[in-house]
Amino acid sequence: MNAQDEFVLCKDLSEYLKSLPKDVLEALYGFPSPCLAIFRVLPKLAKHYVQRILYVEVNVPKDVVKTWCLQEHIQEHQEAVEALTALHVWNESSISGGMFGWTLNYKFRQNLKVALLGGGKPWTRSAHLDVDNKARSIKDLDAYALGRWEALLQFLAAEKQLQDESVSGDTIYTLTHAGLMENDKNNCPSITNKGFQFLLLDTASQVWYFLVKYLETVEARGLSLVECLTFLFNLSFGVLGKDYSTDGLDHMQVFLQHLREFGLLYQRSRKVPRFYPTRLAINFYNYSNRRVTLDTDKHKTGFLFVETNYRLYAYTHSDLQLALVGMFTDFLYRFPNLAVGVITRESVKQALRSGIRGDQIISFLKMHSHPEMIKSSENPSNPLPPAVVDQIKLWELERKRLTFTEGVLYNQFLSQQDYEVIKHYAQESNVLLHSSDQKRTVVVHKDGHELVKKFWKRHSKGGA
Repeated sequence: MNAQDEFVLCKDLSEYLKSLPKDVLEALYGFPSPCLAIFRVLPKLAKHYVQRILYVEVNVPKDVVKTWCLQEHIQEHQEAVEALTALHVWNESSISGGMFGWTLNYKFRQNLKVALLGGGKPWTRSAHLDVDNKARSIKDLDAYALGRWEALLQFLAAEKQLQDESVSGDTIYTLTHAGLMENDKNNCPSITNKGFQFLLLDTASQVWYFLVKYLETVEARGLSLVECLTFLFNLSFGVLGKDYSTDGLDHMQVFLQHLREFGLLYQRSRKVPRFYPTRLAINFYNYSNRRVTLDTDKHKTGFLFVETNYRLYAYTHSDLQLALVGMFTDFLYRFPNLAVGVITRESVKQALRSGIRGDQIISFLKMHSHPEMIKSSENPSNPLPPAVVDQIKLWELERKRLTFTEGVLYNQFLSQQDYEVIKHYAQESNVLLHSSDQKRTVVVHKDGHELVKKFWKRHSKGGA
């Protein structure tokens, strides 16, 4: 896959945790919130299995577990078994009679019970926290989260000469580590193809992807991955608008300040012993099933109106939103609260050259469709004009009409038989790219060149 073909992949929580070492998972299972979060994202049948054996202290034979699923759903059974095994939620063990069974991970069992039934120790010492005389409303928290997250996106999207000190070196390091930015020849950070694609993702997916990449760097920063993940899970189950104490979290201050910069929590200053989780943090790990809406007077989620003639109306004051739309639109007019543009072949092709895919443009337009556009559409779940959607796909297909593959040409065969032998071998070896019976030419993939060359030497010696 070359740089032009790279695209942002957002692992879900399950896939991310499967990539972690077993000892990290075991440590996470020592706390209730990670256990509950993992339980929530398990496949439906896997949840059922966990619930059935949560209070069973002995090994359950595999054959017994298999009977809990109808034969026509055996594929779902296999997926459930694989998920629970890969996450070490349960373990295989031998039982009498040479049989094998499943038993829940002890730590996971105990802490999931705590999460579901209550009990255990509170994750913060907030019980005796004084009333906040400057309490933040949910609207205030949304505005703060939006401001911080937009600062990150604006830095990513801005031209180099427009970049300022709005984000810290820690954020830039994460953006670079994630492949969203790279240093140019002047050692200045600049956006990559992945970065352009990242900008068009929905906010929930952006936050999740960025956090996963940030977590890959925490140990290099001297932080504990287990402690950071556990805190994030605790934060995700927090109550929007409620404040929590920082007492006992001195060792997490660096992490808290990073989350504060990303907009996941609000803290007036480092000295103030309380913080508020924002909407970006609540249920952050379940990004595919949630939509983060941080609407303000300046920033509206549904701000785009697209017509069948490819004309686009952007009802927004936000420079960032206009910059995102401008990646695939030619703007014609700009008013205080409205920008008018047109989606053209050249504007879409420019976006495609930047690494953005056609389906990402379509998804962005759909995600930000104006409420009136949705209301007037015959298909509210997909309000975009079909002609516009089809045309964007066709413009993308124009770039895929030709594919370039490196190969090696074989010609000047001494006989038809030699030509047929080489052609047949290359075909059988799945390295044949092209052949011409009339011209007696064979083109093989460059990776198969050595294979074919060695075969021809053996064949020539055998013929001699």
